[in-house]
Amino acid sequence: MARPLVTDELWAVIEPHLPARRAYPKGGRPPLEDRSALTGILFVLKTGIPWEYLPQEMGCGSGMTCWRRLRDWEQMGVWRTLHCILLDRLNGAEQLDWSRAVVDSASVRAVFGGRKPGRIPRIDARPARSIMSSPMVAGLRWPRC
Repeated sequence: MARPLVTDELWAVIEPHLPARRAYPKGGRPPLEDRSALTGILFVLKTGIPWEYLPQEMGCGSGMTCWRRLRDWEQMGVWRTLHCILLDRLNGAEQLDWSRAVVDSASVRAVFGGRKPGRIPRIDARPARSIMSSPMVAGLRWPRC
């Protein structure tokens, strides 16, 4: 049997930080459990398959349901919170090798900016004529249909 993507230990850490599901007093289809949705999200992100190809046999609902849950949790800041919590736990357990960390300009803003590019000097005093705006000879135009 395959190892579960969301273990009981991991779920115990994640579950308190997920938003509470709202109740639907008029009934309707019950919402997908958060743990199942998280399993589906992790499966798609780990394998790289399209959302619509999420296997129904996994019990994770449809790919669109998992995608919507991913979007909603991102908008609520759940992923940022979980990222910080899990990094702290890994760092506390000395499971992170910070010597292998990479920081680039996409992650850290360059406060003073980079070198400003110089002005490109003109090659000629006059710009070249544009062929797009030059008049065409009447005999060279395409015939009208």
